[in-house]
This record gives sequence, C-alpha cells and structure tokens, in this order.
Amino acid sequence: MKQIKTLLIAALFAFGANQTISAQAKTAHVDVSEIMGKMPAMLDAQNQLEKLSTTYDADYKKMIEEYQAKLKKYEAETTTVTDAVNTERAKEVQDMQKRITDFRDNAQKELQQKESDIVKPLMEKVRASIQKVGKAKGFQYVLDGSTLLLADGPNITADVKKDLGF
Repeated sequence: MKQIKTLLIAALFAFGANQTISAQAKTAHVDVSEIMGKMPAMLDAQNQLEKLSTTYDADYKKMIEEYQAKLKKYEAETTTVTDAVNTERAKEVQDMQKRITDFRDNAQKELQQKESDIVKPLMEKVRASIQKVGKAKGFQYVLDGSTLLLADGPNITADVKKDLGF
C-alpha cells in the first residue's frame, strides 16, 4: 500500500513537471511596438501624418495671426468709431475665435482618425504574421513582450519581422 502511494505521488510529480515543461515550451513573446516602430509601412504612415500635421499647424498659425492683427486694429480704432461698429467688430472677433477653435478641434479629430485608419490595417497585418509564425513554431500562446515583466520563453520578434519582409 505504501509503495502504491509513493508510486502515485511520483507519477503526479512527473506529470506536473511534464505539464510545466510543456507549457513553457508552448509560450513565446514578441515585441509588437518594436515591429511597428521599424515597419517600413508604419514609417511611411508617420511621415504622412507629420506632413498633414504640419499643414494643419501652418493653417492654424495663419488664422491666429489674422485674428491678432484684426484684434489689434480694432482695439486701436475703438475710440474713433461708433458703438454700433464696435459691437459689430466684437461679434466678428467672437466668430473668428469660434472658427479658430473649431478648426483646431476638427484638425485634431482628423489627425486621430487618419492615424487610426493607417495603423489599424498595419496592426492586423502584424497580428496575422504573429499568429502565422507562432503556429508554425508550435506555440499556443504568444505574449506582447513590451508589457512582460519576465520573459523566459523564446522571442519571435525577429521571425515576425522576417515574415513581414523587413
């Protein structure tokens, strides 16, 4: 009876150790941020976004300069024009402020949407490549290495880059 107990305990330990080894062998990690940061299509996308942002910035600065020039002119002429003209100018200045604010808000939304439209397909391509490489190498789990605190398993980042062609 004692031998059966000992055999049973030994079998459980062997089974547990085998499961641990098996689980470790089927887990890998990949650094998605490194892949995305070095992906040629992502670099092109970042350049496009920078150009668009520069265009928006230039337009915004131009609007601000026009606003400031008009405000300065109106302030200098405040005492020489009628109250009706001053009231009309105040309304015009408020309208300009609203247009500037709306432009800034819309530009930010458009940049965010453009970034999302560009990054989403690239991320899907990376995800598909990670799945392909992970399955080809027999991994059941592939974790994003940029958020891991401990990464003892294989790193397949280089394999995914190779699969993506860079």
